[in-house]
Amino acid sequence: MGSDETIERDAAEFGARFRRVKKEISKVIVGNEPIIDGVLICLLASGHALLEGVPGLGKTLLVKTLSQAVDLKFSRIQFTPDLMPADISGTNILLENPAGGKQFQFQPGPVFANIILADEINRATPKTQSAMLEAMQEHSVTVAGIRHPMSQPFFVLATQNPIEMEGTYPLPEAQMDRFLFKLLVPSPTFEELSAIVDRTTGTLIDEVQPVIDGPAILAMRQLAREVPIASHVREFAIRLVLGTHPDQQTATDQVKRFVRFGASPRGAQAIVIAAKIRALLEGRYNVAFEDIATVAKPALRHRILLNFEGEAEGVSTDVIVDSLLARAQDDARVKVPV
Repeated sequence: MGSDETIERDAAEFGARFRRVKKEISKVIVGNEPIIDGVLICLLASGHALLEGVPGLGKTLLVKTLSQAVDLKFSRIQFTPDLMPADISGTNILLENPAGGKQFQFQPGPVFANIILADEINRATPKTQSAMLEAMQEHSVTVAGIRHPMSQPFFVLATQNPIEMEGTYPLPEAQMDRFLFKLLVPSPTFEELSAIVDRTTGTLIDEVQPVIDGPAILAMRQLAREVPIASHVREFAIRLVLGTHPDQQTATDQVKRFVRFGASPRGAQAIVIAAKIRALLEGRYNVAFEDIATVAKPALRHRILLNFEGEAEGVSTDVIVDSLLARAQDDARVKVPV
């Protein structure tokens, strides 16, 4: 760890770069600041994001705009029921070499990019979903016994529509766990919708410029991992995750009544790394309780599996996380915003 001056300078530069990217995205995307923040945090945490919202809310546009604001290779994959794993990962093709013979050569698929938009991922069959999620986890693809690594940084942002479930294949819980965050895209307010109409029906169009490149993102990722977290703050996050399990003493009454399975260790990892990034964005080089509380919902909402009663009652996992935050605060004897 460097001197205090170096740490302050690095933290300030981290925040400045983040704000520059966010400013470029905001030229096109109206409002939705928490969603933009969540997507960028996932990018800087070496994770992946799942965007859920009804059609027309700008989920796809957000990812395309992000790809324009960073100097990285972008690829879009439109998931459909007839999409095959080879359509994503690539395949070996037979080519004729200069000597007149024939040889197989790997033809990379669209997954070989830095930023991947997996559009409507729940429309593909489980076999194709698994191929995509394997690439997300391993950062490589194996074809005919040969491993083909992805270039770094590698970031997948998947979208899904929660209201049109006919002809879809919902992601299993084990595969949902591969996403660092699940972000819920809300409908725009009156002011936001007015701004959207003005921007999209007028003659003035703001051009998005690339303001950051791959090496800068990798450097920001490394800096985020170096942020220290005090033992009592880390324990706060751990108690929060353990509380999602109905058989734990820290579980709330809501968890015991409505939850079947709680979050995996990936949930704790997601909370801590995301909290480190938020600390840097707040100008601090240490993680606070409020950082943990702020990132808890997007990190845990897709990792809590409701039981039959919870599904029947229409219980929101966000409400369950709120109850866990309140319990964890009481145990830690702290007061943080929920």
